[in-house]
Amino acid sequence: MLQDVTQYPVMNPTFELSEVAENDQLSVITIDPLEQGYGHTLGNAMRRVLLSSLPGAAITQLRVQGVDHQFSAIPGVTEDVLEIGLNLKLVRVIAENSGTGVLRLSAKGPKVVTAKDIDCEAGFSIANGDQHIMTIAATGSVDLEMTASTGTGYQVSDETQSTGVGDVMLDALFSPVVSVSYKVEATRVGRRTDFDKLIMTVATDGSIAPLDAVKQAAQILSRQFTQITNPTAQAVVEPETMLSPEEAEVLRLTVEELDLPTRIANALRKGGFATVGDLVGTSKNIIAKVKNLGEKSVVVVDGALIKKGVSLGE
Repeated sequence: MLQDVTQYPVMNPTFELSEVAENDQLSVITIDPLEQGYGHTLGNAMRRVLLSSLPGAAITQLRVQGVDHQFSAIPGVTEDVLEIGLNLKLVRVIAENSGTGVLRLSAKGPKVVTAKDIDCEAGFSIANGDQHIMTIAATGSVDLEMTASTGTGYQVSDETQSTGVGDVMLDALFSPVVSVSYKVEATRVGRRTDFDKLIMTVATDGSIAPLDAVKQAAQILSRQFTQITNPTAQAVVEPETMLSPEEAEVLRLTVEELDLPTRIANALRKGGFATVGDLVGTSKNIIAKVKNLGEKSVVVVDGALIKKGVSLGE
């Protein structure tokens, strides 16, 4: 039988949290007084969660107009596609909600292109606008389309499926926390000198404040421990329907590969519908509300899907 430990007058947390902000991206956060040994207990747990479990956004896919693969050179551009992709991996994206979004970059030379030149769709923005992307000569020009996605941790490009010819998949670091270090010092409370003081130095990429990152990490840990003391039933997950290779291939088709009018294809992609899989089962009313579309466009889209053996929802 589980004992109610709250009846014992020990280990009740009475510590306080304080912050000294060096700038918007770097803070020294102090938690004290902690019971002896709890400085390292909390510090290690918080550091691991801060570096691995906080949600963030990153550029996961790149497409350069007129380029078929990542080892191509772009006329009039100093960097090749591979080097541009490496620079885009350093661009820090801020997402207001979870999901994917389209980012675009169009530039003509002579110009040094940085992240501030990226045009983001609603709900996405760039945290480090000074990040270098490429250098364009006087005779050069470039058109890029990128996909930004939300997630946690680190995603290797090999784990994601390319959606079309010319798409370059990028490794993605979603974590908004750049670095975390901590140390534990002794502190005094009254006559006792064996309390711990936890001092954490937290640096972020600018998409979240250090103190907010610490609070998010604490919430994540709290939910894990709550499942031990007050477990909730797990939702029953229905087994996924196995798709044939042909069906899976249809769902991976991009909206451009449906032979839709360019205006409709562009509107769908801007509205967050990049592939057939995104469209299948979606209500016709939702598609009709996409900017620059309407009832007539819905009929055209549904007709193109039916030719592929799938359709919109009602």
